[in-house]
Order: sequence, then structure tokens, then C-alpha cells
Amino acid sequence: MNDRFPLSGHEDGATDAARAREGEPFAPAWDLGSRTLHPVRRPLVMGVVNLTADSFYPSSRRADTEGAVAAALDLATEGADVLDLGAESTRPGAAPVPAAQEQDRLLPVLEALRRETSLPISVDTYRAETARLALAAGADAVNDISGGRDAAMLPLVADAGCGLVLMHMRGEPRTMQDDPHYDDVVTEVADWLSQRAATAEAAGVGPGRLLVDPGIGFGKRLEHNLALLASLPAVADGRPLLLGASRKRFIAHLTGAEVDGRLGGSLAALAAAFAGRATVVRVHDVAASVQFLDVLAAVAEARLTR
Repeated sequence: MNDRFPLSGHEDGATDAARAREGEPFAPAWDLGSRTLHPVRRPLVMGVVNLTADSFYPSSRRADTEGAVAAALDLATEGADVLDLGAESTRPGAAPVPAAQEQDRLLPVLEALRRETSLPISVDTYRAETARLALAAGADAVNDISGGRDAAMLPLVADAGCGLVLMHMRGEPRTMQDDPHYDDVVTEVADWLSQRAATAEAAGVGPGRLLVDPGIGFGKRLEHNLALLASLPAVADGRPLLLGASRKRFIAHLTGAEVDGRLGGSLAALAAAFAGRATVVRVHDVAASVQFLDVLAAVAEARLTR
């Protein structure tokens, strides 16, 4: 067991649940089956570890098991509430990798990490077979950028009783940014997410186990991303929401910043997630995100007491 982040009572959600009962929860909880995560004062923070050599943010890449586990435990120490492991790049223009390669990258890291911490772990995959193997290895949730296109995914998740993220994406990563068009992006994304969530629930996935994700940067132009960030409650339509906007290209379109210089823009997106009462934010920079959200929450609470 790694001494930097031992198994602890904090990880089972008991402390957060007690705090949530003391007042109004910040946002809807996320039921992972084995535990329920309660956002208290601010969104939960999901830290990203990419087990690839080609993800869009080089600092998030970890090509070897030992380095990936160490990076994940560092994110836990920085205050991550959930860890998200991805073994296939889904940046704009990325080509898919074979399922066997995805699994060879993912499973050794997941198994090693599961021995070190009981912090919730989600796996970023759209393949039901990869999800099945990951859940058997101890994953708590599936983060599906395709919204459950694999016909076996929703029945698998329902049977496992785990958490699920359904994301909106036009097309596939290789082509999604070619020419995205919407007549009303907020309404269209909200309707699509609502339909996919209803399909998941009909397949047996409990509504409390679902998060919806508008898919910032996935088949969207700058104006689409900004409209979604400005309208998160409408996008969620009453469902628990995950927002992943960390270091994405829309920040460069606004500021000219290269990926290494987009922390400020990422924190600005967190302000939108806070205002929109997101349940989870998916980030690369856990320590900065936790600090930003904690201060934002404190200011909001001070305003209420005046």
C-alpha cells in the first residue's frame, strides 16, 4: 500500500454524506453502487490520467504502469475525489486503437492502482468489453464518450450496478471537428442527453448512477462550447452533470494560449461548472482546481450570510 494515500474512511463517502445531511447538498449525488459520492459545497473533482502517448495534453500522459500509478496517487493526494483512467486518445483527429491495445494499457494500471487506494476509479472507454474487464478489475464507473453506442454497454453497466457517464459527441474523434453544425446547440445537446439517459434507465441503469456530459470540444465550435457553458442547468435538465473542459482548444480560440498555458481558462470553465451546479468536474490540474473551487465556495457562502 502506498503511504501517500492509504485506504481511509474518507473514501467511502461517509464523511461527505454526514456533511450533506447538515445542509442543502451542492448538487445531485453520484451513486457508484458500492458507494455514493456527495458534492458538498462544490463539485467533486475527477483527476485525469491518460495511459497513452498521444493525448492532447502531454503532461497528462503516462506510458508505463509505475509512472501512471504514481501520477494517479499524486492526484489523490492533491484532493481528487475520483480518478479517471483513459487508454485511448479521443482528441480531435485521433484514430481509434485496437481494443486489445487499449486493454493492455489500462488493466495493469487499474489493477495496481486498486491495490493502493480505494478512491473511486472511472475508466474512459466506449467499448463494452473493455468496460467489462475494467469493472472486474475493480473500476467503479464507466466514462463513455459515445453515450452508450456499443449495444452491450448499457446492459453491462445495469448488471454491474456501477456509475456511468454519458457524453454527447457528434461523429467520432477522427472526424468530429470537420464541420459541426447545430440550429440550437443547447436544446439539441440537452435533448440527445435526455434520450440517451432514458434509454440507459430503460436498460436498468439507476438514474442516480448516471451523469450527463455536454461534451465540450467534441464536435463543437467555439460558439457551441460557450453556449453550453453558459447554459449548463438547461443542458442537464435536472440530471447530475459532469463537465470536462480542462485545457481544451476553445481556450486557445479565445486567448491564443498553447495547451501548457491554458490553466487560467480551465479555471474559468470551473466557475461555469460551479454556477451550473455540476456534480463532477473532470480536470488535469487537481490541486489548482480544488483550491479554486474551495475559495469560490467560501465566497458564495459568505455572500449568503451577509
